[in-house]
Amino acid sequence: MTSFHITELKNFMGKLLGTNCFDSFLLAEATVCTSVEYTIDGHINKDFYTHEEQEDPQICPYDFAAWSAMRPICFEMIKGKRSPSRFKFVFHLMPDYVPGVLKGADSSITMDQVKALVLTVRYDGSSASIVTGTAFYSFVMDKTLDAQWDKTMRQFLTKKGIAYSEA
Repeated sequence: MTSFHITELKNFMGKLLGTNCFDSFLLAEATVCTSVEYTIDGHINKDFYTHEEQEDPQICPYDFAAWSAMRPICFEMIKGKRSPSRFKFVFHLMPDYVPGVLKGADSSITMDQVKALVLTVRYDGSSASIVTGTAFYSFVMDKTLDAQWDKTMRQFLTKKGIAYSEA
């Protein structure tokens, strides 16, 4: 687990909320505090869909909503003359991308063991940070995936032009 302090806030916020920069992630949960506090549970409500739609991988491919679909909603909550007093987004890397990270780890961990590669983005009213995390279905002693996920995020932030320092 690594904490990245965002050093160019305006640039980061523009990329997070205004571009497809983070569209390889799913939104597990969100909390946005403006004049009211908004809470989003990113779990897909499968009961909303017909049985046929639930089985269609184009309609319900994941357990969580894609950030690309949720980004405009979150942007609407945040935009305005005043910055939010705080927000928190918990992202999971889309399962399609996990094997690539896992491959770089050269680990004994298999895809079946990995529940999620997590990013938690926090804004406290004046600064933002990103914290990485890994989640497994059962206890795993091997920490090479954790280190690879941190390395992957360093590369991702650099490639996307997001300035950071490690806390």
